[in-house]
Amino acid sequence: MIEIKTKNGAPLRIGVIMGGYSSEREISLKSGRAVVEALANGGYQVVEIDVISDQDQEISDQINQAQIDLAFVALHGHLGEDGRIQEIFEKNNIPYTGSGVEANRIAINKVLTYQQLEEAGICIPPYAVVQKGQEWQQAIKNKLSLPLVVKPCSEGSSIGITLVFKEENLADAVDVAFQYDDMILIERYIPGKELTVGILENKLLPVVEIRPKKEFFDFAAKYQSGMTDYVVPAPIESELTKQVQDIGLCVHKVMGCRHFSRVDIILDEKNIPYVLEINTIPGFTATSLLPKAAKAEGIDFTSLCLIIVELAYGTK
Repeated sequence: MIEIKTKNGAPLRIGVIMGGYSSEREISLKSGRAVVEALANGGYQVVEIDVISDQDQEISDQINQAQIDLAFVALHGHLGEDGRIQEIFEKNNIPYTGSGVEANRIAINKVLTYQQLEEAGICIPPYAVVQKGQEWQQAIKNKLSLPLVVKPCSEGSSIGITLVFKEENLADAVDVAFQYDDMILIERYIPGKELTVGILENKLLPVVEIRPKKEFFDFAAKYQSGMTDYVVPAPIESELTKQVQDIGLCVHKVMGCRHFSRVDIILDEKNIPYVLEINTIPGFTATSLLPKAAKAEGIDFTSLCLIIVELAYGTK
């Protein structure tokens, strides 16, 4: 580890930003507290900042009162992954971990993400976009067939997602998704191996295979102990591993991300990789997917957090 000090030679004071008001608040608190412990073990001065307000000025005041030199963003979902908190840091000239305003703004929005990936020629599932109040049957007619996945446009942790095998269940799935967003994505369900690729700056981490014990990798499968098995590295051929990793890095770059990200991919029965989404602030506990991949590369959780601090402060 490089011992980082401020320009006047004082020890670096890091604020770990967590909590927020999104549906992922509790997950964010777990991530944030794990990062606080890791950075404290690494010898830094660490301040835990639990954001509760949804007002930019109040958030700005809370952060400025903490008198931090750098922000480690562990905020999942809205506020953390939509560019808002990053914009607040930039207005206050506070360096921060992770991707910038625009990359987060696009990545949280599944429709904008798919549009950007399409333009770059990256393979994604066939999909249709539906606005609240729009006739969704017409939107998918002649374009999609069962089975389907129905998703809110801008939610994480698989919240509001339904896998639909029967036509009579589709309307209920649409209603569930609209509870979380005014825009939803309906896409073709692609059975296959669920993979995720972690990127640490431009370093590709080992591919993780996700084996949920439920129909798909939903909220319960992600966060309830024993509901999912993870295999690192994924047991796929070396050429296929390289292809999947290269796609992950390409997505990271196309989306304009920095420092780190995690790209979710489904490998279909013909070994064709389809990109499902990119996570600009993936889970940050020792058992989360990005840290699992880093550990397989010989980077323990504390070291991972320290590397990210060094990247954010411009020393790595």
